[in-house]
Amino acid sequence: MVWQWALVIVAVAFAVLVIFLIKTLQAGTKTLENTAQTLKEVQKTMDELTYEVKQIIRHTNDITLDANHKLKQLDPVMESVKNLGQLLNEVTLVSQQYSHRMIEKAKHHRENKEKQKRENGGAALLPESEESPAVQSYKATYGTEGRGGEGVGVQKVVKWIDTGAAVWQKFRR
Repeated sequence: MVWQWALVIVAVAFAVLVIFLIKTLQAGTKTLENTAQTLKEVQKTMDELTYEVKQIIRHTNDITLDANHKLKQLDPVMESVKNLGQLLNEVTLVSQQYSHRMIEKAKHHRENKEKQKRENGGAALLPESEESPAVQSYKATYGTEGRGGEGVGVQKVVKWIDTGAAVWQKFRR
């Protein structure tokens, strides 16, 4: 009789085990079905996103092509700006050289005048009349300031040229 009872207990335990395994397998089946449904939804979303991403990439390519085309159209303008910058740099250099020469001439002229004054005992050599060619040439070259102000007109012009060159250099930086 013990054998029979042991056999009944084993049979009941096996039935309980089978019932729990069935419930577990049913829960696993539901989980797999939900997973399959989720994967289908993800696939559908991915397909929609893929289409949208392709559209964005096409649009981006169109924009890039348009930008490249417009940049190529700007190349001659940029080349002209570069050439203009080089030209202005050369003009500035020439202006500086010219102003330096003019200052040196004015200094040399003043030194010559002082030397003549010392050689002539302090009396400056003045032309007889205002209409003489020497006076007209002097006025055309150095301005109309008269005695004591010779070279002031030149110095003003040179100062303006130097100021313009300095401003241009600062502007270029």
